[in-house]
Amino acid sequence: MPNDTHIIDASVLLSELKNANNDMSKVIRTIQQIAQQTNLLSLNSAIEAARAGEAGRGFGVVADEIKKLATRSFASTKESTKIIEDIQTKANEVMAARTADVAYDTIDKIDRNLFERNCDAQAWAGFTQVKNSLCPTDPNRIEHANALLKTLVEIYEVYFDLYVLDTNGTIVAAGVHREIIGQSMADKEWFIDVKAANTISVTDLYYSALEDRHTVAYSCPIRGDNGEVIGYFSSRFNWEFIYDILDSARIGQKGELAIINKEGYVIACPSRKGILTDKLSQLKAAQLAMQGETYGYTLEVDTQGNTKIYGYAHTRGYNAYKGKNWSAIVIETI
Repeated sequence: MPNDTHIIDASVLLSELKNANNDMSKVIRTIQQIAQQTNLLSLNSAIEAARAGEAGRGFGVVADEIKKLATRSFASTKESTKIIEDIQTKANEVMAARTADVAYDTIDKIDRNLFERNCDAQAWAGFTQVKNSLCPTDPNRIEHANALLKTLVEIYEVYFDLYVLDTNGTIVAAGVHREIIGQSMADKEWFIDVKAANTISVTDLYYSALEDRHTVAYSCPIRGDNGEVIGYFSSRFNWEFIYDILDSARIGQKGELAIINKEGYVIACPSRKGILTDKLSQLKAAQLAMQGETYGYTLEVDTQGNTKIYGYAHTRGYNAYKGKNWSAIVIETI
């Protein structure tokens, strides 16, 4: 494992480059001031040489050379200023591209994680104990299903709970919350969606009163030997595991990162604040991402005169997981 002290934050380096460019600009301005003073000196010297007549001829030659020096200094500083401005522009573009890369990498990692959750639900719906829990001929079916679901929750750790429901939406088995067995979920949006889809269905982020935390539900049909739907399997993903991805994102020390849903509401950010209440849809970058643009950035100046980079990336899904039209927004201040 590499030592953390050797990790280089590109955003910090680019900010230092920007600061160095600003210092160079100050030097150029100083040289310009000196050139102006030199030009004034040459003018005064030329005047004095003219007054002195023949006796001031040598002084006039010196004054002419001073004027040439001032002219060359002006030309050099103008060229140097243009070079520095070009460097600053390129530094901003590199920093902006990297900001967009961080957004893209973040949403891609989230998609990969949720793709695994997608696969889990579909695979576990086919387990024998899960199917048998819906078969009335097995007297120990519920006990066996509960035990399996509990074991899966303990092993995988990324789930709050796992459920088996009959075709009417009644919970028949649960890994953790056994007290809700027998309760009907027929009016829940996630159950209505999976029943209508007749395939894997994934909710947006929502607050679960049962868990007292945010979660995402993955639900899919349980099919009998002939392919008919005999019930439904549903999982509750622990959203806190998404923060492992956000917390490891390589943003600057003053950078900001947020995942937004299709309406623009924040569903994840490192501070864990404003979830499902704060909205970023007013940002141009967020609007572009929400419209489906896969990747990019915008440069904007805030009310305090600070130039900010807004990198964005829209979910592309991953393999069979189509994504939920979420986007990642990364904000860096230059």
